[in-house]
Amino acid sequence: MPEAHTAQAEEWKAATREIVDARLGELVGLSHDIHDHPELSFDEVRSAAAAAGALERGGFRVTTGTAGLPTAFTAEAGTGPLVLAFCAEYDALPDIGHACGHNIIAASAVGAGLGLLPFVDQLGVTVRVLGTPAEEGGGGKVLMLDAGVFADVHAAMMVHPWPTERLEATCLAVSHFDVAFTGRTAHASAAPWQGVNAGDAMVVAQVALGLLRQQLRPGDQVHGVVTNGGEAANIIPARVTGRFMARSLTILGLQELEPRVRACFEAGARATGAEVGFVSLAPDYSHMESDPDLLVSYRANAEALGRRFDLDDQGVDRPTLSTDMANVSLAVPTIHPLLAIESGGAVNHQPEFAAACVNSSADTAVRDGALVLAWTAIDAAAPGPLRERLLAARTP
Repeated sequence: MPEAHTAQAEEWKAATREIVDARLGELVGLSHDIHDHPELSFDEVRSAAAAAGALERGGFRVTTGTAGLPTAFTAEAGTGPLVLAFCAEYDALPDIGHACGHNIIAASAVGAGLGLLPFVDQLGVTVRVLGTPAEEGGGGKVLMLDAGVFADVHAAMMVHPWPTERLEATCLAVSHFDVAFTGRTAHASAAPWQGVNAGDAMVVAQVALGLLRQQLRPGDQVHGVVTNGGEAANIIPARVTGRFMARSLTILGLQELEPRVRACFEAGARATGAEVGFVSLAPDYSHMESDPDLLVSYRANAEALGRRFDLDDQGVDRPTLSTDMANVSLAVPTIHPLLAIESGGAVNHQPEFAAACVNSSADTAVRDGALVLAWTAIDAAAPGPLRERLLAARTP
C-alpha cells in the first residue's frame, strides 16, 4: 500500500477507535440486553430489534424481514462498489442461554458498522450489517445465502467468542435432524407382547451408533439426545424421539456419513418392528474456507490491540465447531476468527461460559471485536491487490 494511503488508513483507524470508544457504553448495553433476554432460533424478536434499532439510530438504512425471515435484517450505509458485510448472530441455546456468546457477536458487528459509518464514502464501500438468525441449528445464513442476500457481497466477516485466541477453527460440515420411532403401547406387565417398544428401537440405534464410531474416519462425529423417552415405566412406549447431529470434515464426507448414521436408526426399527421417521431441521452446514489475506489483516489489527496468537504459532490443533458462516465462506471471501474472553476454564455451551459472556473481558471483546472488524474492512477497502481481488471476484 502506498505511503499516503497507509497514513490515511491509520487516520481512519484512529477515528474509528474514537467512535467505538464513545459508543462503548451503548454497545456493551446491547450485549448485556441480548444476554439477559435469550431467545431461541428464529424467535429472536427482541434481540434482532435491539441490534437493528442501534444501527438505525446511528444512521444506517435498515430493512427487516430479510430473505423472508422475520428476525433477519439488513442495515446498510454507503454506495461504494466494494460491499463489505458484518454478520450479527443473536440466537441463544435452550436452557443455558447465551453460552456461545452470540450477544458479543451481535454487539461487535453493530460496533464495527457504526465505527465505519462516517468514512464509507471516502473508503468507496457499502457497509452492511446483516442480522443473521438461527445459527444454533437453524441455518439462517444458509437460507439468506440461498435467497441471494450475499450475491453482491465481496467479503463477509464476524468474530466469535472463545476461551482462547485463534485465527480460525476447524469447521465441520454438519446435518441436524430429528428421529422418531413409532411403536404400539401395551401394559408393560400384563401384556408386554402386545406392544411394539419404540424405546427399545432407540436403544438398538444408540448401540449401533456406538459401534459405528469404531469405523468413523478422523473428523467424523455423531451425537444427540433423546427428547422423549416414553410416558411411564409400566407403559410400553409407542413414541420415542431424539435430536441428532452428524459431522464431517467436508460436505462430501458428510454426504457419505449420514446414510451410515441413518442406517443405525433403521436397524433399531427393523429389530423391534417399530417405524422410524426423520425430519431435517436445517440445511446442511458445510466446512469453512477462510480467506487468507483477510486473516493476515485481521491478525495484524488484533495484535495492535494487544491480542496474541500463540496457539496458532505453536501449531496447536485448531478447535472444532460447526457454523452456517461456513456455507457463506464457500461463496464469498470470509473470516470467522475466535476472540478470547476470560472464562475461568469453561468452554462454549457450558453455563459457566454463558456467565462469562457478560464479564469485563467479554465487554472488552465487544470493543476489540468491533475495532478489529472495522480495521480489517479499512484494509480491504484500501487501494491495492486485496481490494482489486475482492472486486474482481464479483465482477459480472
